[in-house]
Amino acid sequence: MGEKVVADGFGPSDRQHYRRKLRECLAGLARLLAEKRFDRPRNLMGVEIELNLAGPDGLPRMLNDPVLEKIASSDFQTELGMFNLEVNIAPHQLGGRVFDRLAEEIRTGIGYADRKATELDAGVVMIGILPTLTQGDLILENLSAANRYALLNDQILAARGENLTLDIHGVERLLCTSETIVPEAACTSVQLHLQVTPARFASVWNAAQAVSGVQIALGANAPFVFGREVWRESRPPLFQQATDTRSPELQAQGVRPRTWFGERWVESAYDLFEENVRYFPALLPVCADEDPLLTLDRGEVPKLHELNLHNGTIYRWNRPVYGWVDGVPHLRVENRVLPAGPTVTDVIANAAFYYGLVRSLADDPRPVWKRLSFEDAEANFDAACRYGIEAEQRWPRAGRAGGVTTLPAVRLVLDELLPLAAAGLDAWNIEPADRDYYLGVIEQRCRRGVNGASWQTDTFHQALASGLDRPSALAATTRRYRTLMREGQPVHTWPVGID
Repeated sequence: MGEKVVADGFGPSDRQHYRRKLRECLAGLARLLAEKRFDRPRNLMGVEIELNLAGPDGLPRMLNDPVLEKIASSDFQTELGMFNLEVNIAPHQLGGRVFDRLAEEIRTGIGYADRKATELDAGVVMIGILPTLTQGDLILENLSAANRYALLNDQILAARGENLTLDIHGVERLLCTSETIVPEAACTSVQLHLQVTPARFASVWNAAQAVSGVQIALGANAPFVFGREVWRESRPPLFQQATDTRSPELQAQGVRPRTWFGERWVESAYDLFEENVRYFPALLPVCADEDPLLTLDRGEVPKLHELNLHNGTIYRWNRPVYGWVDGVPHLRVENRVLPAGPTVTDVIANAAFYYGLVRSLADDPRPVWKRLSFEDAEANFDAACRYGIEAEQRWPRAGRAGGVTTLPAVRLVLDELLPLAAAGLDAWNIEPADRDYYLGVIEQRCRRGVNGASWQTDTFHQALASGLDRPSALAATTRRYRTLMREGQPVHTWPVGID
């Protein structure tokens, strides 16, 4: 959805034509896979981070266009809400001191953006959901100006045929309706990309799905929605409900939501693209002039425009991506599980843990997806979203005995997954200093039982106990969060409290 989309409206023939083009794209993808046309192994990774804009008072600022004008860098772009920005980090090859280099690039970029935002009485906050956002902030007037966002909003609501219902049962209950998809903009995340060969794709995607629950348990950073304390990581339920094209009747029939964990382990990247075409009607049936099959017949590489556009309107937590550089196609796994923040160090620690763990699990001769049911993986994701670092996870027992056990996520990480992540980083040829420092951050998070969500809720409740009302406590928590975020020490070291 990052590309420009221009259209004035769609009719029935547009959707039928688009469906035909999607099927041609699928046939083209199948040919590319069969003919082994994809890029060689390159060990490339990339990072995108979605950001919030807030003022000195901790409240959101609807200023992304003027802030972007001041930043004046193609590395930064708009996101759905006027209080959002996104920064894209150039691809890096996994190896050596890559994580330290990434950390320095991100600190430099976000620091520069923060200074420019300060000139407009705002600042950058890297967090899963800004605690001070209210339902009144998430209205159509605060949708970013880009045409594709208004078009997406119109198409989702037209498909649904009624207002969106937001209903999240957590520590407290959030229940409200929305006339727009703008509540989706509250959800700000980190996307971790990994370029893979077709032969490796299924193993990497399956591994990423298997560890999604653990990622959330460690990294949860979004406990508040519209002032309510709900799940420890509230982005997934909020995002699913804010993009849900299904009426309650279709939900009751079991129709799949567009924000989707999935339902099975896969054997090929093709499986995921084919499911996307088979299960989900087009939201933005904009066709390009390219004929993908004729392009292949000429010995050229098709861009598969329709397939990529459609893929961008289906929000898998681990998304397949087809891309091309200099006429050479490639595949990526885009891990969209993690919230933004709390600090650059925390973001890089989460990334190091993910890339190392996925490498080890994808290489394992006894794959975890052969020993863990997909239903357990999905239940792990749900439990981690609800309970964060206190969640329990289902996981295959170590050794040859077989079976699956339930244990605290932090114990699973400390006893089994951290050593696997370290071995995976060694396989990527990461420098031991980088490996030990960033995995050490994950270890201390587990030992202290602290992540962004736990710090936010503990600080918020302390602020309430001091006599502040709820809005004031949320604003004070946000201001203190931003101060500590800018200081840059990992969240497990942060003192609880607003002072």
